[in-house]
Amino acid sequence: MLVLAGTSMVIADGVVTPAMSVMSAVGGLKVGVGAINQDQVVMISVAFLVILFSVQKFGTSKVGMAVGPALFVWFCSLAGIGIYNLVKYDSSVWRAFNPVHIYYFFKRNSTKAWYALGGCILCATGSEAMFADLCYFSVRSVQLTFVFLVLPCLLLGYLGQAAYLMDNHAGAEQSFFSSIPSGAFWPVLLIANIAALIASRAMTTATFSCIKQSTALGCFPRLKIIHTSRKFMGQIYIPVINWFLLVVCLVFVCSISSNTEMGNAYGIAELGVMMMTTVLVTIVMLLIWQINIVIVLSFVVVFLGIELTFFSSVLWSVGDGSWIILVFAIIMFFIMFVWNYGSKLKYETEVKQKLSMDLMRELGCNLGTIRAPGIGLLYNELVKGIPAIFGHFLTTLPAIHSMIIFVCIKYVPVPVVPQSERFLFRRVCPKSYHIFRCIARYGYKDVRKENHQTFEQLLIESLEKFIRREAQERSLESDGDDDIDSEDDLSCSRVLIAPNGSVYSLGAPLLAEYKEKNEPISQPSTSEEVKPELPADSEQSLERELSFIRKAKESGVVYLLGHGDIRARKDSWFIKKLVINYFYAFLRKNCRRGIANLSVPHSNLMQVGMTYMV
Repeated sequence: MLVLAGTSMVIADGVVTPAMSVMSAVGGLKVGVGAINQDQVVMISVAFLVILFSVQKFGTSKVGMAVGPALFVWFCSLAGIGIYNLVKYDSSVWRAFNPVHIYYFFKRNSTKAWYALGGCILCATGSEAMFADLCYFSVRSVQLTFVFLVLPCLLLGYLGQAAYLMDNHAGAEQSFFSSIPSGAFWPVLLIANIAALIASRAMTTATFSCIKQSTALGCFPRLKIIHTSRKFMGQIYIPVINWFLLVVCLVFVCSISSNTEMGNAYGIAELGVMMMTTVLVTIVMLLIWQINIVIVLSFVVVFLGIELTFFSSVLWSVGDGSWIILVFAIIMFFIMFVWNYGSKLKYETEVKQKLSMDLMRELGCNLGTIRAPGIGLLYNELVKGIPAIFGHFLTTLPAIHSMIIFVCIKYVPVPVVPQSERFLFRRVCPKSYHIFRCIARYGYKDVRKENHQTFEQLLIESLEKFIRREAQERSLESDGDDDIDSEDDLSCSRVLIAPNGSVYSLGAPLLAEYKEKNEPISQPSTSEEVKPELPADSEQSLERELSFIRKAKESGVVYLLGHGDIRARKDSWFIKKLVINYFYAFLRKNCRRGIANLSVPHSNLMQVGMTYMV
């Protein structure tokens, strides 16, 4: 619940950051052109936001090469203007580094000082985006850039504004733009708007990363994700989320045109993220790092105490319009919670109801029906066991194919999986059943729109290699038992299965990892074969099975798609019925299906639906 709440706040931050940054930057026009009013600033901001979200699809690397130098000029401008104001107005503001002035500030202003904390937090916001951008840059580059460029320039910029306000108390509303020397105003305004667009874009891409990770963990509906870089796995673009954020952002800008109210909403989103992070880090310190309890308590008291103080300040003004962002965060939390709850129930039910091996043995090699020539590829999400939907096929269809392959498509955290290592095979039942399990692995840059005939050819070739290798391994075993069920070995130490069935590892090591180790690979894969001499009976058995596969392939390949759905039992609570039967069903109906990229003629498709009562 804490993780979902924090993630929803990050997504809400992806709405507030573009709105706040662009509105503040465009607001500088009111200083340069007196005739411009707030409504015109809003309209210009809307145009900029539309442009901003429209260029997201071009990728971080391409856009970064174009606007990266502009950001460097922006920080240098901040530092230069700050030094100019320090020299011209009042260099005594350096005394602000003395913490005693915090005490004096609260002593003089009491309640007003507490209200002002909500504005002070805006000076520190944006720092969390650096860590979200770690999927784009190395840790060292982020550390060096922040310490030697970002932090000094920001400090000089804020000190310069403070020096300007010492002599110009009336210019507090637009202190930055008012403090710019007249000759440099328009160039700095241009750079400020470009920097605002860049900062907004960074937070939007961070939102994409959070949603992608949430999807992988079964906490967000599946969406189309486009990887814009072969070098960096984290550089992604999610079209649906991009346009959704744009719509919400435009509504937010048009509803709250005041920078003060927008700043309060910004503070709520930022501090929500900070507090959730602090609580989760505390849990990690206790359970994972196992740090001394005194250090953990000190961490919680200091950081959570400061964050709660700031949060109480911004929460006081929630009625001014910043409630909109809280409502948005609650909606996102509800979507993630419903999807996670429904997905978990569905996967647990599928695991519980999967067919047992005892039942398969009782049915015999004909599976209690007629085995028609051909190959049936049954797609499902389980990486182990026989899915219950297969039993539904047996009872629904008058005959079943002579060879059945359970195909499970999983994505692994590498750019491209070589074709020779695409498929992992296991024999599910005894040899006479001709039933196999296949995990098809794809990297995040692999294109899954290959011709179905090419896919079938690659799959059959890999299966033949697996059978040959299996025969070679069995010839070396002393028992030579052909009916060993090797399904248990599928969930090897390299596989991590989430409650929704997602796999977060390779399932078996890619051969590239072993090139330098010179170790034998115990997992079956489609690597190059070593052909030792086989006994005559083993050779004949191998040839019979290979011949059987070729004949089945010649008879045709049919794709068996099972659509499993869940419904709440009649005796369930009303809330559970509402969540499962309506909200989760709506999300599942409108999300991207796992077989969206499957390009197969309709004549080769067979679909069967099945409903699980949970």
